[in-house]
Amino acid sequence: MTAPQPSRPDAPLLLTSAQRTSTATLLTEAAARRGLETVTLTGPDTLRTLAGRAVHWYGGPRIADRIAGPLRLGLLEPPDDWLARLPRQLTLRRIELMTHSEAVRLPGPFFAKPPRDKSFPPRTVASGAQLPPAAPRTPVLVSEVVSFAAEYRLFLLDGALATATRYAVHGRLDPAPLHDDPYAPDVRAFAARLSALAPLPSAAAVDVGRLNGGGWAVVEANMPYFAHCYAADPAAVLDVVLRAAGPGSRVREGDRRFLRTPGAA
Repeated sequence: MTAPQPSRPDAPLLLTSAQRTSTATLLTEAAARRGLETVTLTGPDTLRTLAGRAVHWYGGPRIADRIAGPLRLGLLEPPDDWLARLPRQLTLRRIELMTHSEAVRLPGPFFAKPPRDKSFPPRTVASGAQLPPAAPRTPVLVSEVVSFAAEYRLFLLDGALATATRYAVHGRLDPAPLHDDPYAPDVRAFAARLSALAPLPSAAAVDVGRLNGGGWAVVEANMPYFAHCYAADPAAVLDVVLRAAGPGSRVREGDRRFLRTPGAA
């Protein structure tokens, strides 16, 4: 890992959280192979050193919210109601976005999760009374309970599948490269349908799955700059991350509606 180099003020760099993950390591290695400088965020001194640089971010959204202003980052992600507004043919289940105060009054069973930041763990509950405590206006996605036989993470760039990975089988972590999976053609076909029918930023990470009873459906959208790459190609994941979390001045016009508002979650 290299230190910031003030002599190259226009050179882009990848900034990562001090909390190291396997994906951060893989992306750092992929960045080094293409000659991209990498820096670890260690505190306020790092921000001062990087002021005015073309910074790209990989790390958690809460830290991203704190550094987005000083570093002038543009962070792309679908809005809270993205999953609830998808066509039924992409979800194969009823999904609604509501506040926590509304969700706690619902009968069950249903599956509930925060749409973006993990203010409480996703779970299936027998009724809304079993939801974990949260602020009344906390957004909650509520959906019919379904079971996925296999789940996959898609990394999309400009509407095309950049790379993908299986990450779970029957709800248990089981990563594998897409080319090793028997459903690879179906995953690619569903990725094409998704890109054609769903509004997405030009860089996106979306989880999809095959239901136990058959059929393909979207599981959820992810923040590319905080998505685990599992067995996907790190170089291709890096391409998606660089687009999804980089200088705000370089955000494309069509992506501006997907810009994250700091502290919105």
